[in-house]
Amino acid sequence: MIATNGSRLAQAIVTRHPENPILTGADFPPESRIVRVFNSGVIKSGGRYLMACRAEDRALRNYIWIAESSDGVHFRPRALPVAMPHDDPDFAEYTAGMYYDPRITEIDGVFYLCHAAHSGHGCRLSLMKTTDFERFEWMGHISETDNRNGVLFPEKIDGLYARLDRPNTGDSFGDIWISYSPDLIFWGKSKCVLRNSQVRWAWAKIGPGAVPIKTPKGWLNIFHGVRTQCKSHYVYQLGVCLLDLHDPSKVIAMSREAILEPVEDYELVGQTPSVVFTSGAVVEADGEVKLYYGGADTVMALGTTSIDKLLYACEAL
Repeated sequence: MIATNGSRLAQAIVTRHPENPILTGADFPPESRIVRVFNSGVIKSGGRYLMACRAEDRALRNYIWIAESSDGVHFRPRALPVAMPHDDPDFAEYTAGMYYDPRITEIDGVFYLCHAAHSGHGCRLSLMKTTDFERFEWMGHISETDNRNGVLFPEKIDGLYARLDRPNTGDSFGDIWISYSPDLIFWGKSKCVLRNSQVRWAWAKIGPGAVPIKTPKGWLNIFHGVRTQCKSHYVYQLGVCLLDLHDPSKVIAMSREAILEPVEDYELVGQTPSVVFTSGAVVEADGEVKLYYGGADTVMALGTTSIDKLLYACEAL
């Protein structure tokens, strides 16, 4: 049971881990020259936790770097980053060495990393796959320009792969959309899922976060929402909504309040102040949810919640 006080929670939806931040640039091999790690995807497989880190050096070079953990708290980065296909003309032209914010989704025993790919042509979504986190295959770009925050559902919907994303320009800028695909490469049947104007505390923009979590009541979608302070200062928070199981373009419930907002020093102070941004969550057997998030575009942090708390937030908060 979740204790309540009237219509408001008597306890937090998300509890920060006491060892936060759980991963920093100082944890990487010294020769890597990594100074920041944030907005990283996480999955649990075979009893181990695997984090696809967004790692960054002082030259602002981005890397996808795997870190591993046996307990979901203490992560150890590998000696080298994931090898990217820099010799592929399409990758070189449309990525320009800037790839970031990976989300990991397992579908039928294959792990897919959906990430942003930035170049002079704008931002697109790009896809990699692996079966063992040792060998990675780049599958290509999977969106038009000016799209980011792509995250795959962990199963097909009516025989099609499904993806949440966020257009980055035009009338749909700042809204969450869904698209479908027969092969993970060609996407269509796009619909708007949630407009940022529907989220009272995030009037600037919203975007998908962790991989959607399937429950008997619907798909839990933990997303980020952004508001502006003093006209130009962005504040990134986290919210949660519940999507229909059979038609996830429909929002059937949503928390009216943010479930996590930046208040700690490692969330307020860093490369980008006032940011909590999730790209990964792990559901444990007992219903606990480990929610991994970047703090201030500088470090990785961990919060814990549960399926029951997230559903409660959608339905009552």
